[in-house]
Amino acid sequence: MIERFAVIADIHGNADALSAVLADIDLLGLSEIIGLGDYFSGPLDAAGTARILAGRPMRAIRGNHDRYLLSHAPGNMGDSDRTAFDQLPDAAMQWLEGLSPFLSLGEDLLACHGTPYDDNSYWAETVGTDGRVTPKDPDEIEEIADDLPHALFLCGHSHLPRVTQMSGGRLLVNPGSVGCPAYRDELPVPHKMEAGCAHASYAVLERSRDGWRVDLRLVPYDSTRMASLARGHGREDWARAVECGRV
Repeated sequence: MIERFAVIADIHGNADALSAVLADIDLLGLSEIIGLGDYFSGPLDAAGTARILAGRPMRAIRGNHDRYLLSHAPGNMGDSDRTAFDQLPDAAMQWLEGLSPFLSLGEDLLACHGTPYDDNSYWAETVGTDGRVTPKDPDEIEEIADDLPHALFLCGHSHLPRVTQMSGGRLLVNPGSVGCPAYRDELPVPHKMEAGCAHASYAVLERSRDGWRVDLRLVPYDSTRMASLARGHGREDWARAVECGRV
């Protein structure tokens, strides 16, 4: 089992945010990285993101948008997926094809994108019928992990950094989003996720005698180029997201 590692998720084609996070990881002397999916989808720089990831070994799993890129015909893709698809080289698509939807390291760690059973569900958040997003009831969070033996769970998808403690000291960690700190979605009802900060988000975990230490890290970077790319694709919502963490 790895003792100290970084966790990144939901890059969504933001190559500049990814570069900033990887530089921070290097400053910390970390060699192990776990990627939780959704690497490319978005009106930003999927090609640049692919080039960076190609030179960076990591334990990576697939997210829901990675699945869409692989399974949907281009004409049936959403705008963000199609923009990324048109930029991606064959090597990046082949890399996605080789990814599993989850990573299990014995009974120590389970990594998934949404939940272990659904890459398009929020593990730690609830969306009300009015579209309001609130933290999920602790019993509901724990119920998802009831039949699993792992001590540490990693998830992404909501783009909100969060640590939840379950019974027996088990932890659920969402590192937040490297490249997309806010977005709107229509399902299950129209709602928005907002981190409220434009910084690139990721997590560092280190095993200690008393349990896992979790460091949720926010890394500032210049989002000017990403905002310009988003506006060039007619996506003011994405431009605002990378500029201020809100939509």
